[in-house]
Amino acid sequence: MRHTPDIECDGPMANTSSPRIDLTRGTGPQGHRARMRTRVETNGAETLADYEILEMLLFLGIPRKDTKPLAKGLISHFGSLIDVFRAPTQDLRSAGLNDDTIRALRLPAVAAERLASAEHRERPVLGDWPQLMKYLETALAGAIRGQFRLFYLDNRNRLLSDEAAPELEDINFLNRAIAIRALALHATAVIGLHVQPALKPVALSTAARTLETALRPLSIVLHDILLDTPNTSVRSFRQEGLL
Repeated sequence: MRHTPDIECDGPMANTSSPRIDLTRGTGPQGHRARMRTRVETNGAETLADYEILEMLLFLGIPRKDTKPLAKGLISHFGSLIDVFRAPTQDLRSAGLNDDTIRALRLPAVAAERLASAEHRERPVLGDWPQLMKYLETALAGAIRGQFRLFYLDNRNRLLSDEAAPELEDINFLNRAIAIRALALHATAVIGLHVQPALKPVALSTAARTLETALRPLSIVLHDILLDTPNTSVRSFRQEGLL
């Protein structure tokens, strides 16, 4: 009987076979982790629940294991995501976490503290008179005589911008320019500072009231107008009843 040799699939016939399908793809912890990463890249991390954030952090110290049950268990045990981050090292070890995982859980709290500190330095709060005076200690160092400066604040009285007002003689145009700038910065309040002005306080008070009137329909509050004059402390129009 004649033997028919096996057919090698090195030629054109090799392309006729169906491609191999990996039935394990997308299953198990590795597939789940890939989907989680894709979700963050596509929709942003803000779409994650607290346990999902913790779950992804656990990826860093626990390879090749489903970390979802552990993440949910940690939040249930300690009370919240932030409480997990703040938990003592020994308590986390007792919960079954290794040192690599614990170090990974320390990073978010440190990063949040650093960001908050940086934001506070860059956007000081001007919510009361002592805070305002402390800021002016440095702000007035480079002040130019005759300048009208504006401090634009957000709804927490954090400084959004400290800048000179446009040099416009027409008070209506000036008020309009200030209002437009406040809206562009999403400011909810404004503080003005006259640096050694040529006009008398009474005339400046009248101008301040027109600015307050112009800002009111936009729900922007004029907190105060300050007056910096030589050899005297900073004056407040609001405190003196001039506004």
